[in-house]
Amino acid sequence: MSTVCEFELNEKEEIFEFNKVAKQANGSVLAKCGKAVVLATIVSEFDNPVSEDFTPLTVQYIEKTYAAAKMPGGFFKRESKPSELETLTSRIIDRSLRPLFPKGYVYPTTITVMVLSADKDIDLQTLALNAASAAFYTSDLPVKKSVAGVRVARIEGEYIVNPNISDMENSTLDLYVAGSKDELLMIEMKAISSEEMIEVDVEAFTKVHKTNEMSEDELVDAIGIAQEALYEVNSTYESGFENVCKEMKEIELVEFTISKDLISHVQTTYLNDIKDAVKKLAKSERATELKDLAKKIAEDEYCISNELPYSDVYEAVSIVKKDVVRSMIVNENVRADGRGLKTVRPISIETNILPSAHSSCLFTRGETQALVVGTLAGAKDGQMYEVLNEKSTSMENFMVHYNFPGFSVGEAKPMFGVGRRELGHGNLGKRALEATIDRDFGETIRLVSEILESNGSSSMATVCGGSLALKAAGVPISDLVAGVAMGMVVEDGKHCVLTDIMGLEDHDGDMDFKVAGPKSGITALQMDIKLGGIELDILKEALLQAKEGREHILELMETAAVDIVPSPALPLMEQFAIDPSKIMVVIGKAGSTIKEIIEKFSVSIDLDRDSGNVKVAGECKQNVLDACEHIKTISNNAPARRQSEKIIFDSVYKEEEVLEGVVERIVDFGAFMKLPKGGEGLLHISKISKNRVKNVTDVLSVGDKVELKVLKVNRDRIELASANI
Repeated sequence: MSTVCEFELNEKEEIFEFNKVAKQANGSVLAKCGKAVVLATIVSEFDNPVSEDFTPLTVQYIEKTYAAAKMPGGFFKRESKPSELETLTSRIIDRSLRPLFPKGYVYPTTITVMVLSADKDIDLQTLALNAASAAFYTSDLPVKKSVAGVRVARIEGEYIVNPNISDMENSTLDLYVAGSKDELLMIEMKAISSEEMIEVDVEAFTKVHKTNEMSEDELVDAIGIAQEALYEVNSTYESGFENVCKEMKEIELVEFTISKDLISHVQTTYLNDIKDAVKKLAKSERATELKDLAKKIAEDEYCISNELPYSDVYEAVSIVKKDVVRSMIVNENVRADGRGLKTVRPISIETNILPSAHSSCLFTRGETQALVVGTLAGAKDGQMYEVLNEKSTSMENFMVHYNFPGFSVGEAKPMFGVGRRELGHGNLGKRALEATIDRDFGETIRLVSEILESNGSSSMATVCGGSLALKAAGVPISDLVAGVAMGMVVEDGKHCVLTDIMGLEDHDGDMDFKVAGPKSGITALQMDIKLGGIELDILKEALLQAKEGREHILELMETAAVDIVPSPALPLMEQFAIDPSKIMVVIGKAGSTIKEIIEKFSVSIDLDRDSGNVKVAGECKQNVLDACEHIKTISNNAPARRQSEKIIFDSVYKEEEVLEGVVERIVDFGAFMKLPKGGEGLLHISKISKNRVKNVTDVLSVGDKVELKVLKVNRDRIELASANI
């Protein structure tokens, strides 16, 4: 018989049902919120331990299209490889729950979260993590700690915990925090840009782009609010789930112990050799020096006489190496490469080094090097993608693609498909840069970061190089953005914050986080905490130290930006506006006029039907200018139509709303409908009837009243269909 647990949290009702489905799993739950339903399961193979000292955990977050009453897109009508959103959500669940496993847990474990029913107003990432944690907490695995996720928005200056998805459209902050009652485990944050009308004269207003970066104090306050919410949510879950927890299995936690005598031998006999190796390790993420030293030690008299295997010797060397690195930092305030705790490694910047690319930047910081290349294209050249809750496809016009080839860390391995790490780093770069791009810039932007060398935070090198690549491509940005990777070592009650960590410090430290933004604040943050929680005053100290590092890097970037010479490959573009009512004349019947202009002048043309904005781009300046004049001539000679009133559609109409419209004018591809609460919308020929309509005039006439359904609505346009379809 199933057991149901119901909670009221953040003005939302959550229902968790246990022992109803997937009962063969070690733990399972059906979690419901609104109309959203997810199934979370956890399975662990206690009879199949791995021999290595790590927890073999796999996390899968899977969205089923039937959950939104949709068919899978494409030729094959079956869900295929995970989308980027599914992969990134899987990473969030993994990073949040992996720290719960005790040391020595070496049993293959899979956490699966399937979305069975979707709700466009419910945050599926938060529900997915909470469901996975509930399945974990109530399972028979030897872990009893609840972890939850909360999202914090900032709307009109007020912080909102776990807002509806529709509310996020008005938010200037997207902060996602995962943790237990007492510990923060993972933080992801991005600023969301907005536009604001400001008065410049008595009756004149201008539109201003706002990046909405956050100061360190504001961000700490927001994280504090999330921490309070986590305490409430996890306390509620732990008390509510107490009666449905399975009896824990008695399993062996494997101890990978190394002889203390061996460690002592390595420390007393080879300490100086290890210190020398550490200095060399500081210059590379490869462990070659350590391996060579371990081979040498494995052949000495002590190891041979005691028949000690190489694996044990290497582990002992690694333990001593870690102690050396941490001791230098905490006791001497000196790092393995001789730097102080706040010192950023030397930086060099070169821009537009690729003559055939639209823009490029080679950003080198220490032994980390990123070549970021920018490409511009028309608005229609963006990446089409599907969102589970949306009926139609969406378009992504800003992309950051991150590639990490093996040669960047001296590994002899071929390049295969993009992995979770690459998607995660690319997403972090995108979150850091996106808020700075002017929202009125309608072109498609693709940044590709090729990591050519890596020893510490290639994702932050991607942010720095990406910001300069945007600048070099002439993309309107509010400010340059720099990113810096920070670390922390805690030992004997003391803590040290490190600026610009290298691979060695990332591996042997207790926390790493990445901070990006302009001088005025933070646009993106990613943090993973290994030591089980962090106090907010220490977090603030770390963020302020990161600000110092960011400002140092930005000064160098600003100097490099002054010397940017535009790439000869950068497309030439002219932009102007015509009467929006004459756009259809420029397009012509079935697009004949605009096709003729494109072919005659060898240009590309982008038209905005609502604003009348025209963009003409091409390789030849004269052709671009001639095409512009031709379009202006067509517009000037065309009769003006009555301008429909301006209206903010999404504040007046709602999706799925049924209303009555009047046919105002008919064109080849549909009919423009006058709407009852103001504004005008297109009823496309394909949406008029269930049957194929060859000519609009066969079905509709000017003045006809038609019952309509709103398919999609945003600020400046509305999509309609006949209500009887």
